[in-house]
Amino acid sequence: MDGILNVYKPKGITSYDVIRILKKEFKIKDKIGHAGTLDPIGEGVLILCIGNMTKFSNKFFNFDKEYIGEVLLGIKTDTDDIEGKIIEEKKIEDLKEEDIIKTIKSFEGEIEQIPPVVSAIKYKGKPLYKYFRKGIIIQPPKRKVIIKKIEVLKINLPYVEFKVLCSKGTYIRALCRDIGERLRCGGAQSKLIRTKVGPFTIENSVSIEHLRKDGIEKHIIYPSELIKVLQGGYFYVSRS
Repeated sequence: MDGILNVYKPKGITSYDVIRILKKEFKIKDKIGHAGTLDPIGEGVLILCIGNMTKFSNKFFNFDKEYIGEVLLGIKTDTDDIEGKIIEEKKIEDLKEEDIIKTIKSFEGEIEQIPPVVSAIKYKGKPLYKYFRKGIIIQPPKRKVIIKKIEVLKINLPYVEFKVLCSKGTYIRALCRDIGERLRCGGAQSKLIRTKVGPFTIENSVSIEHLRKDGIEKHIIYPSELIKVLQGGYFYVSRS
């Protein structure tokens, strides 16, 4: 079986959990890889490459990505999200909405970002999160990423929701941390929804439950159809 699946990953499980579920429940013996992981706290678009399409996973990984994120201001954690240990807390009573909006907009453009110490980035062949679990903190180097567009959607302090379109390699957890740093109060990611990967949108993603109901064949995008997706001809294949 060769093709692409635009799966809606629910929060609470890893991207690899999704792959394991599909392999086990649908008895897929072909290789399956993802084109950009989502943390367990994250949900939304997860592009899966099946069979020979895994050779092209880097192409999909290079697509721009769009997210709806939420930052909880006033705290710092060791993982840069609310699932981590709180290491600092500050009051935020003096924060003004216009300052929050101005600060978040200031991240637009090419920026240098330090990825979280808990991530899939590898050091000496092992992902950083495995070192973290053993109490070893490896600080990854800065990298240049591009925030193509960012806008504030809702402010309900201490929470601020925003939408961001960004280049590959951007960590929204790190962005939340840096927003908090720039506001001098700390910040941690409290929500993450990936709404788009290149031409693949959340509206056209399929849940695991629907795959169980319909079968994979109804939702897989085969290689012969993929060029239409990449050219924007259509983003979803339905075979009712």
